[in-house]
Amino acid sequence: MNLQFSVEPARYFSKCIHFGTLILVGLLSVSGCRIPGLRCAQPGATLPNEYNWNNGSAFFLASSVKSTPRKSTYDPADEIDLDDPTSELDLDGLQSIDQDAGSIGRQPDEEDGAANRPDRSRDNNRFVGFIKSASFLNLNKGQEQYKAPEEAPIVLAVDSIEFSQQADEPASTDDAMPDSSTGGRISDTVNPTTVSLPVADSANSAQVPHQAFFEDPFLLGLINQALSGNQELKILAEEIQIARNEAYSRSGDYRPFVTLGAGAGLEKTGRHTRAGAVEEQLEVAPGTDFPDPLPDFLTAANVSWEVDIWYKLRNAQRAAAMRYLGTQEGRTYTVTRLVAEVAEKYYELLALDNRLLTLDKTIEIQQQSLAIAIAKKDAGRGTELAVQRFQAEVQKNQSERNLIAQDIVEVENRINFLAGRYPQTVERSSGQFLDLNLQALSAGVPSQLLQYRADIREAERQVAAAGLDVRVARARFYPSLTLTGGLGWNAFSTGYLFRTPESLIYGVAGELVGPLINRRAIKADYWSANAAQLQTIYNYQKTVLEAHIEVVNQISKVENLRNSIEVKRQQLASLEASVDTATKLFQNARAEYVEVLLAQREMMEARMVLIDTKREQLSAIVNAYQALGGGGF
Repeated sequence: MNLQFSVEPARYFSKCIHFGTLILVGLLSVSGCRIPGLRCAQPGATLPNEYNWNNGSAFFLASSVKSTPRKSTYDPADEIDLDDPTSELDLDGLQSIDQDAGSIGRQPDEEDGAANRPDRSRDNNRFVGFIKSASFLNLNKGQEQYKAPEEAPIVLAVDSIEFSQQADEPASTDDAMPDSSTGGRISDTVNPTTVSLPVADSANSAQVPHQAFFEDPFLLGLINQALSGNQELKILAEEIQIARNEAYSRSGDYRPFVTLGAGAGLEKTGRHTRAGAVEEQLEVAPGTDFPDPLPDFLTAANVSWEVDIWYKLRNAQRAAAMRYLGTQEGRTYTVTRLVAEVAEKYYELLALDNRLLTLDKTIEIQQQSLAIAIAKKDAGRGTELAVQRFQAEVQKNQSERNLIAQDIVEVENRINFLAGRYPQTVERSSGQFLDLNLQALSAGVPSQLLQYRADIREAERQVAAAGLDVRVARARFYPSLTLTGGLGWNAFSTGYLFRTPESLIYGVAGELVGPLINRRAIKADYWSANAAQLQTIYNYQKTVLEAHIEVVNQISKVENLRNSIEVKRQQLASLEASVDTATKLFQNARAEYVEVLLAQREMMEARMVLIDTKREQLSAIVNAYQALGGGGF
């Protein structure tokens, strides 16, 4: 249904406006009803108030617990009026989705619920003008906001990890910082202490930047090279630019389109045509006929504007802006994963160096035993069998050494790839690997994980964008109003082109179009948008669930591996003593060579296992730090 009118007969303006109003009301009464309902999302699991470390099993004695309770609360976000361009937007909240996911699937003209995130993420988002103008979206209006209960985490430190649990009373500011008197190492008497963190608030390790968490200068250099040279990060940066351009493009859809142009033409009409016959009877001026052929000169400006009555275009632009912000969070998550992988490979490289050193020492010990076996054989006190067995053991370990050397090359080149450089030797520390410790970890309370995990924040953006897509699909059920107009000059000669009002041309038209019959395509798009919205909600729930499980798994793994390392140290000390004893007994012909071989083999295997366990522990610390959202990115 189209409505067109001209501004020249001004007396018809009021009648046209009344007529257009009647048509608009009629279309609304016909097409605005029978909009299908939406399906609601199933609510996710309830967020716990505290983590269940190690399935509830105690990690250490109660007497070794050191408490530093802290308060951590969520303050509700100030409501933001959608129609108030001066209000500020907190784009980072959708924590209440996990508490009441079903509310997200309701009619999209209702406002979505949200919770507030700390101001640090708002500082990180420097919006350009077109993003900022599209960001006045109230995600909190009309729904009770999620507020985490007041929790005071107790920080429990063992070796290089702190655990946070519920506490009843707050502590002073002085108690908030861990004690750094012993450097974070646990003593033989199990007297755990914490290391000092270089931040004002250490309730969660996510607040500790990677420059403070990793103290190895070689590792920090590799991380910096990876952050600047990694190709995947560069690809993601271009994806962010593409998403930004899409949001920028959408920001122009709800603004008027103005074009300015000029044209010239030449037309020859046949004398025996209607136009030619008419021109034959007309004169441009008394005594002056129309030129033949007839020139045509035009200069004009045209305006076209689709009035965004139902916020269809604005919501589409806001959805693009949300996806743009989501790509930023996705890149941040990739950065945290990249830092974690570089650190993990670096510690794997240190572990391989120690495995190689262990093999060299073992080969040295076995060569000494081989020399003893040869001497005993020459003296008639031994056999060739002992010599051959010791020789075979040395050759086996020499072969294993080559395999470890190949592993070192591959790990070095993996680090080189992450850093965006060609194969080269990776500089690394040569300190005692088994005594290496990292900064203490503090997990905080579960609700804090929603603030610092970039993948959770990315899922929040996707949920918000999907909700806006539903609103866009809903607006298609209503009629759209398009206004067009033009103003210019048209004449057959340039001398007459700008004569006013003789050469002046102008016009205005309005078009009101709405769906009336056969709306299946619109319904299908509406239902598809609802399904995509539910997908994003479930993906958000899955992301939150995976994040919490990852944190509990990694932190529990750190502590269990620490306990395993303590036992393996004792086992290694016993095996080292057994090798020394067996060697002395073999020299004095009071022990068989088999006992010496078994003792040496078991000692080497125990040291190898200890190195691998230490590497797994360091890897678990790095992955736990990454799972908490740490890095300060």
